[in-house]
Formats: sequence, C-alpha cells, structure tokens
Amino acid sequence: MATKTVDAVVIGGGPAGAVSAYLLARDGHSVVLLERDEFPRFHIGESMLPYMMGLFDRIGLREALEGGGFVPKFGGEFIDPTETKFFSGVFRADFSLQGDGRFDRAFQVERARFDGMLVSEAAKAGAEVHLGAPVKDLLMDGDRMTGVTYEEGGELHRLDATYVIDASGRAGRIANKLGLRKMLERLRMVGVFRHYTGLDERNNLGAEGDIQVGAHDDGWVWAIPLSKDLISVGTVMPRDVFRKGTPEEVFEEHLNRVPRITARLAGTSPSMDLKIETDYCYHADTVTGPGWMMVGDAGCFGDPMFSGGVLIATSTAVRAAETVSAALREPSDADRLFDEYSNYFKTGYDTYLRLIQAFYDGELVSVAADAGRTTSRDALERYLIRLIGGDFWSEHNAVAQEMRRRTEWDAFPPFQRVYGCPAYPHLEEQDRKERAEARILRVTNGQ
Repeated sequence: MATKTVDAVVIGGGPAGAVSAYLLARDGHSVVLLERDEFPRFHIGESMLPYMMGLFDRIGLREALEGGGFVPKFGGEFIDPTETKFFSGVFRADFSLQGDGRFDRAFQVERARFDGMLVSEAAKAGAEVHLGAPVKDLLMDGDRMTGVTYEEGGELHRLDATYVIDASGRAGRIANKLGLRKMLERLRMVGVFRHYTGLDERNNLGAEGDIQVGAHDDGWVWAIPLSKDLISVGTVMPRDVFRKGTPEEVFEEHLNRVPRITARLAGTSPSMDLKIETDYCYHADTVTGPGWMMVGDAGCFGDPMFSGGVLIATSTAVRAAETVSAALREPSDADRLFDEYSNYFKTGYDTYLRLIQAFYDGELVSVAADAGRTTSRDALERYLIRLIGGDFWSEHNAVAQEMRRRTEWDAFPPFQRVYGCPAYPHLEEQDRKERAEARILRVTNGQ
C-alpha cells in the first residue's frame, strides 16, 4: 500500500472541504483533498446568502464567484397567505437594507459548477486533489485519528496526517464511525424537488433573481432561478405529510398552494425526475477530537428554509483551516484551539437552527416583536434582514439575541458561545455602537 504523510487530509470536495483545503494550502501546509465522486456532480443547496460575499471577499474567492456566470440575487421573497409564518402575505427581504459596509447581493448557483470552481481554486492554491477517491477507513492510534486509507484507480492508498478534517457532508464519516450523530426529531422533514427549463422571468410577480419561499399549512415550497431559463423548485414537509400520496401527487399539490410560484413557472417543463431527500436534519454534540474536526454538514445540518447551509459550511471551513494552521504552528495550544472551534461551530449552527424553529413554530413575528422592545424600528428591520442574510455569529443582532433566549429551541447541550462575524469582522465595533444607539433612539422616541 502506497503511504504518504501530510499536514492535513480533507474528506469531501463540497464547499466546506474545498475551502478548508484552499486556505490550508494557501497558508503553506501540505493538504490532500479526497472526494468520492467524479466531478461534475449534481448537488442540492443552490441559493447563497449575501454574507457569503463578505466571507469570500475576505478569503480571496469573491472574484471567482462573481466571474462564475451565476444568477445574481438581491433579496428573498417570503410568501404566506395565512400571515402566520412571516410578516405579511408577501414579505421581501431586500439585501440593500442591511446597512453600510455589507454586500447587497448573493448568487443562485448550479452546484455542479460552483463546487467544481471551489475545488479548482483549492488545487490552484497548492492542495493535492483526488476526485473519484472514496475514503475506505479512518486510521486510529489509541483515541487519536492519524489519517485515512482511500481507493483510487482500483488501488488502496494510505495517508498519514497530523489532522483529519471531515467535510463529507451527510455521509458523516467521523460522526457515523464514532456514533456521534443525533437526529433533530422536531425537524425530521422530507424534501422533494426537481428542475424546470424554459423559465421566463417576465412571468415572475416578484423581483428577478430572488428566491421565493412559499409557506402553507403542511410545509413550504421553494423556487430558485439557476440561469436565464432554468429554475429549481422543491417542497419540504413532515414525514407523515409525505406519506399522504405519491411523491408526484404531493409535490404538485403543494406547489399549487403557492400561486406566485406557479405563475413564475408558466411555460416551463420538468428537466429532471423528482429527487427525494429524507431525514436530513441532524447534529453532533461533539465536533472535534484528538487529531480530527468536522466542518459543515458533516457535523450538523438544519432545514434549508433560509438557505444557510453553504454559508455556515464555508464559515466553519474557514475557521477550521485557521484553527488547524494555528495548531500546526503551536502544537501545545491545539486543545484550546479545538475547543474554541467547537464552540464557534455550535454558535453558528445554534443561531441558524433557532431561526428555522421560529418559522416552523410560527414564532418569527413574536420574536421580532420581542426584539423590538430593545431597539428602534429602523434598526429592527436591519437586524432581521441581516439575520436572514447570514448574520449567525453576531453578538449585537437584536433578533438573534431574542432567539437565543428561547430554551425550547436548544439543540446542543450548554456551551460557551464564540461570537465574531466571519464575513465582516471589521464591522464588529461599528455593530456594537449601532446596537447601543438603537437602544437610546428607542427610549428617546418613546417607542
């Protein structure tokens, strides 16, 4: 068996794995990325959040993203005829209202091209990339992970590594090996989706390029434009609702509950068979250990309601790469660094999961109202749109603060939150002052 020794091995070539490998290689470390599939390959998770623009700008990937020919997204349209889940029948989160210093757009992406672009950037930075190379085993020396074996070209290879980064997504190589994965029982949903071709945005009753999210009594429906003539459409529901008919029947019935989305689909036709994802909401209470860490979906995945998956995956990947790089420089500090990473990971996912729970429990409006007691009306709108746009690590977002008070939405056992925006760290002091001024303005105006 061929054996090689490296600083780090990254399992998985999705956004989390590619960004981890990209940053470690750019920092001068030897890193090998192993992806089980050949590229290009289909993947769901196509709508990005504007905070990703700030994150990618900070790590040097914004120009690659902007040059990818993806559909620009300037907001999100949330549709609720019952006015029980959102703030009105049709509520648009306009990203230009986030406040100064933040990007006013994101992109809707075809993941095959997007993921391929990121893997290419990792290779350009010096990472050794192997596609079609599934990991066969995780190597242990006592309780420490020391590397992996993988298959490529019909031969078995061994990689000894100081650190193993698990970015294997739902496969969850480390979580499953160590028995760490737990289902989020309240969010055990089923997603049914397909793409349609022949899109004509003149039929769109909202803003061109926006994602649409339509709520109804049994779940919600998405519509995400991926190109000038291609759109992704899906419906998400509890498992018992999914069992009420065939996937095709349930999909069509739910889609027809949201007329603004069906209007957008006028003249389109399906370009792929229905795909189904089941029981995809889970987490691990332990996301690091001796010689290893999880990033992104390998450690936690929530409902795709607010399109936060790729942002949190890449944000944790950035922090993971920074943590491993620092631990390689100062091995004696590794335990502290890994503990801090674990708490950072949980802080982001904890906030996002609370946002999802607020939707399903019909509590978004009441949470915003509670947050409004401590901030001005103008600031409240900014905080809400920032949160929808990816502001998951802010200590100063009034809506996020209110959500964190709701103990019924706890997913992880108690942990020490680690704040600090990964997209706009230079705005932390500005955000603190803004929060204080918003409180003063509210009292002054008698709101």
